[in-house]
Parts: sequence; structure tokens; C-alpha cells
Amino acid sequence: METSSKQKLLKRIASLVAENKDLKENQRALTDAFNQLTDEVEKHRARIEKAKVDQADPSKQTARQTRFNTVTILFVEMQGLSDVVTVDANTAQYMDRLDDIILGFNEIVEKYQLVKLHSIGDSFICAGGIPEKNMTNPITVTLAALEMLKLVETCMQKDDEPVWGLNIGIHTGSVIGGRTRSNYDLKGDTVNVTSRIGSLCKKNTALVSDTTYELVKELFDCRYTSALPVKYRNKLDLFTVTGIKAKFAADQKRYLPNESFRTQWMLVQFSDLQEYILDKLEKELPEYLYYHNVKHTVDVVTECELIGWAEGLDDHQLLLLKTAALFHDSGHTISYTDHEERSVDIARQNLPKYRYTPQEINEICRIIMATKLPPKPADLLEAIICDSDLDYLGRTDFVPVSNTLYAELTAQGKSMSLNEWNKLQLKFIGSHQYFTKTGRKLREVKKQEQIERIKQMIEN
Repeated sequence: METSSKQKLLKRIASLVAENKDLKENQRALTDAFNQLTDEVEKHRARIEKAKVDQADPSKQTARQTRFNTVTILFVEMQGLSDVVTVDANTAQYMDRLDDIILGFNEIVEKYQLVKLHSIGDSFICAGGIPEKNMTNPITVTLAALEMLKLVETCMQKDDEPVWGLNIGIHTGSVIGGRTRSNYDLKGDTVNVTSRIGSLCKKNTALVSDTTYELVKELFDCRYTSALPVKYRNKLDLFTVTGIKAKFAADQKRYLPNESFRTQWMLVQFSDLQEYILDKLEKELPEYLYYHNVKHTVDVVTECELIGWAEGLDDHQLLLLKTAALFHDSGHTISYTDHEERSVDIARQNLPKYRYTPQEINEICRIIMATKLPPKPADLLEAIICDSDLDYLGRTDFVPVSNTLYAELTAQGKSMSLNEWNKLQLKFIGSHQYFTKTGRKLREVKKQEQIERIKQMIEN
């Protein structure tokens, strides 16, 4: 009874994963259509804005206006600058402290790969998600805000009579803009709303919009604070960030992230990496790869995640496994015969840009090489990717998928009849075994059915 329940659960998980994949594809198509239409509107607006800028001040014109759909703006207002002159102490000392704070802010911006927009008087504005579009910017901007609060707190502890404080407003949305001769110039309601949020802060707090909150609430503790009336909607709910969630924090005050936080952040970042690699495959894979195409890569990544969950992998193991699956056939853009080695080369070239450590990259490359035939996995992660790579052997669509592999080989001059191919497939599938418990439960029965099906197709 227990085995039957587990099998039902696994089938249910597989069904949900398939449904989720279809929903993601539909969502992606709708999002692309919406973005294309929105881009046309924004381009028209940008041309109008550019014409106004050119007439008003040619030195400030932007070379190119771009729409960014997910950008997080960080607005910081220093508290205490107006009080410096009234303090019974050396004013120069406090201005030096302000310089130290602004220098620290710049270092934090650089650390989290944000873009500084303005720093005038007691205001400091930066943004995440430009010029390289990414899905992690709400997280990195919120982290930067907490580090800024920590920096000012540390500076105040050094002063006999501390005067400094911060008001921080954070909001995520779409913007349009580009690089001027001196910096980035962003326009849109997102920028304006962020400054309004900052003005509502209490001293030494970070206030985020509900848009940002929804994107960071799994990693940060936030408390509902108030609502802000905004254009085109009744209100914008605001939340105070009280710190990183305890299980993801490296310090008692929950300003700094630990390794578990980093793993969660990188799992979010995986969507950016996946978009980059799939786009690379779509553009660079040879046309004759009817089997080793983008769909196969997506299938292997999905199956690795499914089997990984069922086999009890932790989040960091899942990250390494999914990354290996994403890269495992990328070498086909260079060579067919030794594509595993070329896939490793591509992984080593690209993964440092996405903050993978040398040790993680070595693990990922080891997992990629496990897909080299014949499969001989040495551990669970290697077993999972091997089962995922040959998952089609135990699926109902085995024959049409197998025919795409036959067409792929035929296109490269590896001539054989369809009957000879079926005999070769029968020999291969007959000697194949799934290595994980989940793989055997999900696919072994169907694989035996495919063996009988091929036998009936073979002409003696």
C-alpha cells in the first residue's frame, strides 16, 4: 500500500511539473507579446522625450532609450545634515563622517552590481536590473539597503553625539531610460514613487512597496506599515523591512546573508542564466539537431528537478544539478562528437559571471561529464542527470522522439535503414537501466512496453 501511494505521489508530481511547464510557456508567450506592444508605445514616448531633451539641452541627450520591465530603485535620504551646524562639536568632523558614509554607499553599490543614478546633497539614488536585465535585483537592492543601515549604525557608534540617520524607499517596476554622457537617466512612475516612499520612512528604516515585497518576502521579514495613494491605482501598500529571515541571516541583527541565503538567491538567478543559455542554443545550434535541441535541454532540466525533489536533494544540490542539466548539451554549438567536453568549456567560461564558486563549477562540470555514453554515474547527482538525459526511453512518446534522433544522425551522413535503427535502439534500450529509485518507479514499466513495441516494428 505504501509503495502504491508513493507511485501515485510521484505520478502526481510529474503531472504537476508538466502542467507547470505548459503554463510557463504560455506565460512567456503572453509576456513577450505584451512587452512587444509596450515597447512600441515606450519607443514612441522616448522619441518625444528625446526631442524635448535635444531642444532643451543637447549635452544631456541619451544615446539610446531602453525599456526595462523589472528594475528596483533605491532612494536614500540622509537625516542629520541640517543638524550638523547646530551640534556643539567640530562641524568638519561630521562632514568627514558624511564623506565616509557616501564612500561606503558607493562600495555597497559596486558589491551588489547596482547602478548609481544620483548623489546630490543628502540624497542618494541607485538601481538594480540595469544595464543587464535580471530577476534578482529586488533581492540585491534590499540587501544593499540593509548594509547601508548597518554602515550608518556603525558610524554613529563612533561619534560622541550621533546625528546621522537614513530614510530608505524601495520600489520595483518598469522604467525607460539609457546612458547619458555622465550617468544613467531613468524615467517613469517607478522612480517618482520610490522617492515618495522614502519620504514616508521613519528614521533608520527601509520601506518597500508591495511590488517589491512580493518578490523578497521569502527571504526577508517585512511588517505592513501603511498605504500610499498612487496614480492609476487606489493605493500602494508599504512594508518595513525588519531584517533577513533568521534562517538566512549571518549576524544577530539580520543585516547580512548566510550561505543558505546565497543558495536561494542563486536559484532565483537561475532563471536569468537559463534565459541566456536557451537563447544561445536557439541561435547557435545546427539546424540538423532534431533531438539535441532546446526542447531536450528544457526536458532534462525539468526532469532533474522532479527526480531531485523525489530523491530528497537539498536546495544547493538542486542548484548544481539544474545548472549542469542546463549546460550539458551546450557543447553541440561547437562540436557533435565531443560535445560533453565542449559543454564543460562553455560552463567554465560563463558560470563565474553568475557568481558560481570554483568548487561549484568543478562539481557542475563533473556532473556534465557523467552524461557521456555509456552512463556510469558515481553518485546520486550523476545518477539523476543520467536518468533525466535518457528519460524518453520510458515515456509514451519514445518512438517519435527516437525518430528525431534517427533523423539527426541521418542528416550527418550516418546512413542506416529505419529497420537497422530500430534494431540498434532495441539493443540499447534492452541493456539500459535507470539508476535512481524514482527513475525506475516512473519509467521502468513504460520502458518494457517500448521494448515490446520496437520488437513489433522490426522486420526480420
